[in-house]
Amino acid sequence: MKKINLILIAVLGIFAFSSCDDFLDVKPTNYGDSATAIQTKADAESMITAVMNRMTSSNYYGRNLLLYADAKGGDMVVYSNGRGNDALYNFNHEYNSGAYGAFWSSGYDLILQLNTIINRSKAIQEAGATDNFNDVYGQAYTLRALIYFELVRLYGLPYTLYNPSTSLGVPLLTDVIDIKDQPTRATVQAVYDQIVLDLENAKDIISTSTKNGYVNYYANRAIAARVYLTMGEDYYDEALEAAEDVMDSGKFELYTNEEWVESWQKQFGSESIFELFMNPNEGDLGGSSLGLYYSRYKHYSSSAAGYYGASDAFIARLAEDPTDVRHGIMDFDELSEAYTLSVSRKYYEEGLQKRMGSCYKYLGATDTWNTGIGTSSAHKAAGLPYRGDYGTFPGDGKDTDTGVNIKVIRLSEMYLIAAECALGLGDKETAAEYLQAIRKRSPGLAPATAETVTLDMIL
Repeated sequence: MKKINLILIAVLGIFAFSSCDDFLDVKPTNYGDSATAIQTKADAESMITAVMNRMTSSNYYGRNLLLYADAKGGDMVVYSNGRGNDALYNFNHEYNSGAYGAFWSSGYDLILQLNTIINRSKAIQEAGATDNFNDVYGQAYTLRALIYFELVRLYGLPYTLYNPSTSLGVPLLTDVIDIKDQPTRATVQAVYDQIVLDLENAKDIISTSTKNGYVNYYANRAIAARVYLTMGEDYYDEALEAAEDVMDSGKFELYTNEEWVESWQKQFGSESIFELFMNPNEGDLGGSSLGLYYSRYKHYSSSAAGYYGASDAFIARLAEDPTDVRHGIMDFDELSEAYTLSVSRKYYEEGLQKRMGSCYKYLGATDTWNTGIGTSSAHKAAGLPYRGDYGTFPGDGKDTDTGVNIKVIRLSEMYLIAAECALGLGDKETAAEYLQAIRKRSPGLAPATAETVTLDMIL
């Protein structure tokens, strides 16, 4: 019996020393190798969908990229420090605090996926696949250009500042790299060259059909207009041509003044060139959404922390014309006399000093069925708005009101880009025509004409 036990121990010992690695190296049931994950065109298209979903993250287009622009551009301010993302407004960025590293990690995660899509699709075609991958390539190249455009603007000097051939941008990756690789930063010029190359490579192969939630030919051209405008006056011709390509396509239409406010309640409206779909079952950001970040403190939801509001400069600009359509998506904020009285359980009355600093584009409208400004049960019993009863905003037609689609590029932007470039090229008549198409949304302002148009008016 002892002999048998000794033999068994010896056998187990040999197994342990010779096969332990293989025994433990078991792939999980959901394991997928990126090198072989894409086997068909349908697989590549599924990965494109995954990229679009990833772009709606609160760390990217879902919130922080737009918040970054509004805060650092001077349109938005914080009411109180510490509520969330106030470092963007305070420019309080350290390597270990307020670094917003998710811009970087999200951007390169998306680039990794797009590089995988491009390279695997090419490998499948070289192996004899008969499917036409042109639209897959077109979307992937266009999205890669857009993401590099965001990255180089965040982490590199502006193209028109200093020398783009020597100033540093971001690492330029067009292939899937090894996890141990440590790529260095490319120049701003090299990154922009790749952006333009990707857009040009995609332009003639990407579909012109308008598939909601995805990029197509017109989104490609709209992104190109942005890029060329950012590259400065030497590229005004290219930016104007790209913008006019979209404007003259007949695929999109500017909202009338009467339609503008309600347009935020619609998905994929007539002005949306590129709009990211917010899936309420997967990507609804709720208390982390733009809608909640721009709404008034505790308005309709206990999650509304009053993070950001319009700056004095933005409010002053709107005050120049009480008929500006943008008043329709603004409401009073916590700095208003009206708000102060509200939290003292006094009903909001007309005539009080109102600071219209809360923005409701990304909730669809300014009002819920209950404005939620009272605090006590007695207040509720009196039939006055009560903070414990929260209503629902229109949103954009989904079950959740915070899941409003992200409008990445709209037709109105193309008109303003075209106006700026036309003016820079000396064509004041065209510049005034394009500007007035948008400026008329503020009908109380003097119309733009060839005699009066200026860069300041366009900006």
